[in-house]
Amino acid sequence: MAIQSLSSVIAAAGNPVDLLRNSQSGIYVYPVVAPEYSNWRSEQQAWRDTAVLFDQTHHMDELIVEGPDAEAFLAYVGINGFKNFDLNKAKHFVPVTPAGHVIGDMIIFRERDDKFVLVGRQPTANWTKFQAAIGKWNVRLFHDPRSDSRPDGERVLRTHYRFQIQGPDANKIFDEINGGPVPDIKFFNVDWINIGSKKVQALRHGMAGAPGLEIWGPYKDRDYILSTILEAAKKVGVDLRRVGSRAYSTNTVESGWIPSPLPGIYTGDGMMAEYRDWLGADAYEAVGSVGGSYVTDNIEDYYTNPFELGYGFYIGWKKDDFIGKEALTKLKDSPSNRKKVTFEWNPEDVMKVIASNFEEGVPCKWIDFPQPNYASSSTDMVMQGDKMVGMSMFNGYSFNERRCLSLGVVSQDVQVGDVLTLKWGEPDDTQKTSTEKHRQADIRVRVSDTPYAKEARENYADSWRTKG
Repeated sequence: MAIQSLSSVIAAAGNPVDLLRNSQSGIYVYPVVAPEYSNWRSEQQAWRDTAVLFDQTHHMDELIVEGPDAEAFLAYVGINGFKNFDLNKAKHFVPVTPAGHVIGDMIIFRERDDKFVLVGRQPTANWTKFQAAIGKWNVRLFHDPRSDSRPDGERVLRTHYRFQIQGPDANKIFDEINGGPVPDIKFFNVDWINIGSKKVQALRHGMAGAPGLEIWGPYKDRDYILSTILEAAKKVGVDLRRVGSRAYSTNTVESGWIPSPLPGIYTGDGMMAEYRDWLGADAYEAVGSVGGSYVTDNIEDYYTNPFELGYGFYIGWKKDDFIGKEALTKLKDSPSNRKKVTFEWNPEDVMKVIASNFEEGVPCKWIDFPQPNYASSSTDMVMQGDKMVGMSMFNGYSFNERRCLSLGVVSQDVQVGDVLTLKWGEPDDTQKTSTEKHRQADIRVRVSDTPYAKEARENYADSWRTKG
């Protein structure tokens, strides 16, 4: 049988759980950007104390959707309401399957009445392209995939550069590069600012909860923009730290966004079966991996819905129709919906796991710093006694908080302050290349607020972080 699609890859593996749990693709890579520019501890501290520059140019897909039907098409594909989506605004765009399972998310920008730009991970871009392919929408799509994980010396090109500067001293840099105070841009709104001789678009945003702007423009301008920003920081005396790929992904454990839920696309008939036939054997969904202590025969046990991730208030219920509307209507007030929390890992238990790697015999699964994730999607069991009450889905160590933290979902009856147990490590029969031979360990975790960081929790703009 020719392996040409996700469907054929699943058939060859036997089922989607075996495919993803035994993936040979290795650890998830943030491409091109250097692992560290100074050291990851100082880089983490800088988004709390001074200012950082995130290089977001390479690890995200970009999808342009334009044409007379662009708004109607995207309103049908995503759960979001589009009623007040004016020019020069952005949204957190979330599509679901007909069964209401989250596929992924992207940030969507409205540049014209008939043109939108989506930026984020590949699953949402793939799903949007598929809907355009099977529908009769008058739209045109241009897809610029993320840079290769391992370019091996090949030249890397993108359509746009994308940087984010944030932190308490960020505005000093912006005022310098703009030649004066920047406009008072509202949260998730876009305006134009100057960077030296260039005019660039800027989105009010802040991934770790601190003030910031995200800027982008033609990739050919990247070096000029970068050098201008770095020189401006020196001129105004700001200790601006470029953030490498090691620290970059950990900002989310402080701010509360789960970046990589498993796309809920591996089951379902009709449209879903057609989608799996359409997806290539090299797509993210075919080569990705599921890691962690939670092993189940039912791939749907790993799925999430928008209410569990805090995205319920995005839903445009007044829209005539959108994919998943009927299913979400039934799920809306379901007592089975879990809720998103932060897990604070007990330091003594973490140290015991690490210490086992300095002892004879089979050690516990290594906890890498600052990013312990070793799969595209993490699924560690969270137990209350002998009962599984939740799932840990994204891990990281915060030097700012001096804690290992993870984001996940728990049953509605679990409360902030409860102490639970996280099962750390894979079963003995795992075949994935990103794990070593190890034994599982119990790590106590305290259920904590989301966002965990006080700055993000108390001062972040009104969004899913505060409404969720």
